[in-house]
Formats: sequence, structure tokens, C-alpha cells
Amino acid sequence: MRLYWEVAKRAFQRQLAYRTANLAGLTTNAFFGYVRAAVFVAAFTAQGEISGYDLRAAITYTWITQALIMVVMLWGWWDVAATITTGQVVSDLSKPFSYLGFWLARDVGRALYFLMFRAGPIMLVGELLFDLRWPRSSDVWLCFAGSLVLANLVSFGCRFLINLSAFWLTDAKGVGALVFTSIYFLSGLVVPLRLLPEGIQAVALALPFAGILQTPADVFLERVMGAELVTAVALQAFWAMALLVLSQVTLLAATRRLVVQGG
Repeated sequence: MRLYWEVAKRAFQRQLAYRTANLAGLTTNAFFGYVRAAVFVAAFTAQGEISGYDLRAAITYTWITQALIMVVMLWGWWDVAATITTGQVVSDLSKPFSYLGFWLARDVGRALYFLMFRAGPIMLVGELLFDLRWPRSSDVWLCFAGSLVLANLVSFGCRFLINLSAFWLTDAKGVGALVFTSIYFLSGLVVPLRLLPEGIQAVALALPFAGILQTPADVFLERVMGAELVTAVALQAFWAMALLVLSQVTLLAATRRLVVQGG
């Protein structure tokens, strides 16, 4: 465990070196957060509530999902695929630690950095520009924290599996781009999944991608309470575990077909 702690800490420190890039990204996130919020303001002008969201809740949903974009790393993440393409994966797999655990530890360190230096400031900007709705009790904050941890595990599992496809595909980024685009919609980033028709909504909420953004946002806005909250977080935990197990199984299958020539 000490090894993975050090890996996570180094990943956090690595991100600290890119302060200018983070500032530029923060500005971009804030700009699009404002644009997305303005769309909801226009949509809610004619009616006070849509699918259980009032204007304040809809705007808060916009900012919380915008703040979490880099925490769950919805944009293209190809670190593992790059090592497979270059052949570096051979030496990585020969080292005396869990390959999956190593990359998960790196992702945890990265996510913690963006939680502190991207998500926090983005929510502050949202509060200054709009009157956001915040959780009203410490219990909700604790549930949100747990949901956020699970959201990152689900996201990591999806991204890791997409990267592992580089073992079989000559251009994993092509297929990955299609998958990531689907995740943008099915995670609730483009529009809240609860605005979809009931039949489609039920399917979308049952898929793992809803656990990346929709579920944490629902917990934050207190859209799910009591038994519904337990069910939502339990589904997140199920998908997080399932994706990590599937990642390990896929990794084992990939290493069996890996042929090293020249030593």
C-alpha cells in the first residue's frame, strides 16, 4: 500500500507543475459553465419546473457537472494506450506490483488535484454568478463524497478498458473517440438524464455511465433520498467493482497474447 500511496502522491505533485494549463482549463470550464447555465435560464423562462428541476436546481446541475469534468476525466485519456503502442507496457508488466493498481493510484492522485484546484474554484465561480443550491446537511455531503469516489472508479474502469483495446486494435483512439462521445451523453453531461423520456431514462440510469456524473449530481441536489439514495449509490458501487474486475480479466487476456521478441 505504501507504493500506491507514493504513486498517487507523485501523480498529484506532477499536476502541480502545470499551473498555467490548469488556469487556462479553469477559465474554459467556467466559460462553458456560464453558457450552459444561460441555456437553462432561457429554457426555464417559459415554465417554472421541468422533470422535477426548477431553475436553481438546473443551474446547480450545470455547474456541478462542469466542475467534475476533469475530476472524472471525461476527456480523452490515453496514458495506458500510449505505453502499449510504444512497447513500454512490457517493462511495466514485469515490475513487482499490480499493473491495474499502479494506474488506479495514479488516477486517484490526478483526480484529487483536480478536485481541489479545478472543481472547487469552478463551484465558487458558479456561486458568484448564480445562486447555487448546496446540500443542507452533513449527511448529504458525506454521501456526495462517497458517490464522488465511486464515480471516479467507474470512470477509471471505463477509460482503462478503452485503453486496453490498444492490445488488439492498431488505432484504439478511433474506437475510443466513439465510446467517449457516447459517455458524454449517457453520463448526463450534455443534458440531465432525468429530462429524457421515462423508458429511455430508466435504461440510461441503469447503465454504468450514469454513475460518472448523474448520480453524484443527484446526491448533491438531494434528488435521491432514503432508499432511492441507497439504491443509486449501491448501483455505482456495483458498476465500479464490475468494471475493475473486468479490467483485470481483460488485462490478463491481453498479457497472454503479448509476444516479446529480442529478450
